[in-house]
Amino acid sequence: MRVSVDGAQKYVWAVSTGKPGYRTPAGSFTPFRLERSWYSRKYDNAPMPHSVFFLGGYAVHGTNATGSLGRAVSHGCVRLTNWDVEELAGLIEKGVPVEFR
Repeated sequence: MRVSVDGAQKYVWAVSTGKPGYRTPAGSFTPFRLERSWYSRKYDNAPMPHSVFFLGGYAVHGTNATGSLGRAVSHGCVRLTNWDVEELAGLIEKGVPVEFR
């Protein structure tokens, strides 16, 4: 994931995306909602810490399964380390213009 702040690339983070049969949208997105603590209504109340929703029910969120980062293993969301998603959410909470792709 590449994260731009005020139009300049600031971060590049390893992520996990949708496994075969589960699509993760591609493109450049601006987040529209933050949830510090969220649980998937669709996938057995799976924890989605520090969720940053960017397209319908799709979110960037934290994971404890950091060994899976860099591979397609999710149900469509984008997974980051808890530290990275906390950084992203913190920027958004401060009102910093953020775009990610």
